[in-house]
Amino acid sequence: MPDRRRDDVATLKTLLPFLLGHRWRIGIALAFLVAAKMANIGVPLALKSIVDTLDVSAIGDILVTVPLALLVGYGVLRLSTIVFQELRNAVFARAAQQSTREIGVKVFEHLHSLSLRFHLDRQTGGVSRDMERGSSSITQLLNYLVFSIFPTIFEIIVVCVILLVQFDPWFSVVTLVTVVVYFVYTWKVTEWRLKFRVEMNQADSVANSTAIDSLINYETVKYFGNERLEAEKYDGNLRRWERASVRSQVSLAFLNTGQGLIIGVGLTILLVMAANQVAAGAMTLGDFVMVNAFMIQLYVPLNFLGSVFREIKHCLTDMDRMFSIMDVKREIDDAPGAGPLDTGDTTVRFEHVDFAYNPDRRILDDIDFAIEAGHKVAVVGPSGSGKSTLARLLFRFYDVGAGRITIGGTDIRSVTADSLRAAIGIVPQDTVLFNDTLRANIRYGRPEAGDDDVVAAVRDANLETFVGKLPAGLDTIVGERGLKLSGGEKQRVAIARTILKNPPILILDEATSSLDSQSERSIQRALDRIASHRTTLVIAHRLSTIVDSDLIVVLEHGRIVERGTHEDLLARGGVYAALWRLQQREEPDPAPA
Repeated sequence: MPDRRRDDVATLKTLLPFLLGHRWRIGIALAFLVAAKMANIGVPLALKSIVDTLDVSAIGDILVTVPLALLVGYGVLRLSTIVFQELRNAVFARAAQQSTREIGVKVFEHLHSLSLRFHLDRQTGGVSRDMERGSSSITQLLNYLVFSIFPTIFEIIVVCVILLVQFDPWFSVVTLVTVVVYFVYTWKVTEWRLKFRVEMNQADSVANSTAIDSLINYETVKYFGNERLEAEKYDGNLRRWERASVRSQVSLAFLNTGQGLIIGVGLTILLVMAANQVAAGAMTLGDFVMVNAFMIQLYVPLNFLGSVFREIKHCLTDMDRMFSIMDVKREIDDAPGAGPLDTGDTTVRFEHVDFAYNPDRRILDDIDFAIEAGHKVAVVGPSGSGKSTLARLLFRFYDVGAGRITIGGTDIRSVTADSLRAAIGIVPQDTVLFNDTLRANIRYGRPEAGDDDVVAAVRDANLETFVGKLPAGLDTIVGERGLKLSGGEKQRVAIARTILKNPPILILDEATSSLDSQSERSIQRALDRIASHRTTLVIAHRLSTIVDSDLIVVLEHGRIVERGTHEDLLARGGVYAALWRLQQREEPDPAPA
């Protein structure tokens, strides 16, 4: 995932389209916001009238009637401020939460659309943490902008206008200068502090990735007794986070002290000016109280505004890492005008295919062979010869470097990836299951399948006996990555899932290489059944499992060195024959009678 910093404006531009979908709701919330602020600004004005009316110079019935009316008005203004604020919150909540959900789903979908190359390089824990922080920051940012920044700026402008119209212009000038100095100071110091937040985020993501990786590989840690090593690695990452966090807190103290000093000096100057005006008779006592009330009302949001501005920068930083995921370009995408794959003819052809994960290391070199519809072709060869890469290319996890792969004569790059992958089923060597029930894992092959179809797939995969012994049956939780099941049981689940998918093209990627001989024979029979009448590519390690293939292709260093039937290749006495003899010698001798 890219580590570069995006511009804050670019981050906000990414956010804006999601907000525009809720513009009417946001507009109503802003109207309530303005009403709340106007009511809040009216409070000092009412207070001034009350104080002036209660002055000792007031006489007669005014003392009884006018203050009572003003006091009621004062209370109504206070109540209106609260009511409008709560209405604003209620109206805006749906817009903020829906935008957060929509963005989270968009990033999640984009992650699934990226190539296998990206996912092999990423750290799951770090990406998960970035998404978590970024999603929560969206709601916080919207609340800060709509409920803190905009209303505070609006209130400052209105107060400055009132002071300019009613009193000496210097009252408005001092207020405006105080606010500007406060903003500039907060901006500069927060920009300086931002690097500590970035360091904290990076250290936090790395620590989270380390913890998840260690817990996922719990058994390996135990096998080698490396609990202390894992704890030290985790502690090292947390130490980096601790250092960045301490720097962030120390710089925060510096920021808050400066903000308090600026506000305190500005407020003191205004009150001294107002007191002198009252003493000179240019202002009433009510005017002095109003100026003080205005300053107090501005002081509270301004003091809070420093924290808000700081949190906005933090939110933008957190959102930046999440939106950076969306900046990653899709390596594999549907061609313009791509249509669905026609599965009437499922003949698969690799036509002079070259491929390299990295430019300086070629994996496949001029691979050319065909799997006729309904036939089975096996690919064998030593580790690293490029066998599994063929399956990844057929699924179009990567595009070929040269040549092409066709199904029924159609280049797979010219059809939609969804239709291509829907037509292919795979039983992999290492079956990874979701931490869900057996039923859910099997139904993953065809989510809309009914329970009867799932039960039929279980029966065809020879899973019935195993499921019958489980107290919860198909509702048994398999554990994270299916760790509660044995290798053979997981392979049968993979077979059942593929049977349920019912694809016309099948890939068996060393599906029995990690199993014992008894499990292998049982699962091989199930594999033979599902491969019958399907176009099948078998990537094999154990040659005994592919002797009945219509064609065997032998790879070595990414090139085809031999091809033919089992008997032909044995008679030729080449690479395949040597591998066959080697595996025959490695087979255990039968037990004595």
